[in-house]
Amino acid sequence: MIQSVAFIGLGAMGYRMAAHLPKHFNDVYVWNRNQDKAKQHAAEYGTQAVDLQKAAQADVIFSCLPTSQEVDDILSQVYLKKGSIWVDCTSGVPESAKKQAQYLAEQDVYFLDAPVSGQTVGAENATLTFMVGGDQSAFEQALPAMQAMGKLIKLVGGSGAGFAVKAINNMMMAVHLCAAAEGFTTLKAHGVNLNEALACINASSGKSGVTETALPQRIFSREFPLTFALPLLAKDTGIAIDLIREAKLSAPVIGLTQSLIQAADALAKPDSDFSTAVKLYESWSKITLE
Repeated sequence: MIQSVAFIGLGAMGYRMAAHLPKHFNDVYVWNRNQDKAKQHAAEYGTQAVDLQKAAQADVIFSCLPTSQEVDDILSQVYLKKGSIWVDCTSGVPESAKKQAQYLAEQDVYFLDAPVSGQTVGAENATLTFMVGGDQSAFEQALPAMQAMGKLIKLVGGSGAGFAVKAINNMMMAVHLCAAAEGFTTLKAHGVNLNEALACINASSGKSGVTETALPQRIFSREFPLTFALPLLAKDTGIAIDLIREAKLSAPVIGLTQSLIQAADALAKPDSDFSTAVKLYESWSKITLE
């Protein structure tokens, strides 16, 4: 039975995810490097803003940080309770997950790499997808806590598998984004009504999450709300490329897409939304997708 849950990292995703936990558990601790944000969360949702060591004493500890390196830094600072489970929702590096799992196993603590998908709207509505790597027993024990924040929760393999699935998922989304940018630029160059074309494509085989949400809600509207930063997508495509290289595979489409995302990130303003990658194409074609 889970008596206490902690959430470490109250960024755009973590802040919303942690908000659901007090509905299911009595003791919910939150920690953030900016403790004012943790105190704000406590006042707003009934969590408890605590120091890092107190958070690390929970039965289930969630982390949601920018990279695996930040998770390593946190792990090096805390002492964990035997039998507890660390659930890392960072979009991390598979090899790091294996090392983190081994490091915590020496302390009789389980580690699950459990990145999420669904963006901030999914975090807000507790409809996230969790792709989890790690021990089956630990997964089953931590499942009720993940269910408080997610809708589809799958154990996809051993340590590192969750991070691998997330990296490939985001890599595929980047492929769809680049394909949509090229396709709709071509349509506009031929005088096609983009909104009507989008309606047709979203009822046809060319549709994707990018055409269903990113194009109408972010790109055509020219709003580009920041929910998933372009630098994070660039990081994830890099992880995907590393996985491909480690497996000694050839992936020309993915390789080209990764180069394009890296180029778009280099040209973008800091912390631009992932959808702003289309501006790279707009700068080449002098055609604006609106």
